[in-house]
Amino acid sequence: MSKTASPLSDNSPILIALGANLPTAAFGPPRAALEAAVAELGRRGLKVTRRSRWYESAPVPASDQPWYVNGVVEVETSLGPEALLSLLHEVEAAFGRVRRELNAPRTLDLDLIAYGAAVREEGPPPLLPHPRMADRAFVLLPLAEIRPDWRHPVLQRTAAELAANLPNDQPIRVAQG
Repeated sequence: MSKTASPLSDNSPILIALGANLPTAAFGPPRAALEAAVAELGRRGLKVTRRSRWYESAPVPASDQPWYVNGVVEVETSLGPEALLSLLHEVEAAFGRVRRELNAPRTLDLDLIAYGAAVREEGPPPLLPHPRMADRAFVLLPLAEIRPDWRHPVLQRTAAELAANLPNDQPIRVAQG
C-alpha cells in the first residue's frame, strides 16, 4: 500500500540521518566527514533548518566494527523523494562510500528517514518513512532532540515516545567535544 500525504508542514519535515564509522581521505575522522557532509548538502541546494548534536553508537547489528558517529538534520528542498535520495547517494559516493554489503563499515551514510508525512511501503526506493528507523537508537535519539513531537506516520507515535521505548541493547552516547 502506497500513499503520499499532502504538502509538507512544520510538523511533517524532511529528515535525513547521517552516520559514519570510517575516516575519509579528504576530511579525516567520521565526525569531520559528517560536518563536511552537512555543508555539502547545503552546497547542493538543501536548506538545513535543524540539526542534532553528534552521537556515538555501537554498530547495529553488533559487530567488531568501530563505533559510528550519527546525527539527524531537517532540510527544506523542492526535490521530490526520489531525486533527494539520488542526491544523497551522490554525496555518499563523493565521500568515498562504496555499497558492497549490508551493514558494512562506511565513510558516509545518508538515509532519508522521512519526507513529510509520506508513506511508501513498497515500490521503488525510497520506502517512507525509513523502514527500520523506529528501531534504531542512533536515529531516534538525535531525531527526538530536534523534533520530539515528530509523529511517525505509520506508528502514530512521536519521536520522543519511540526513543523512550527503545530496548537498552543499543549503546549510544552524546559525542564529546
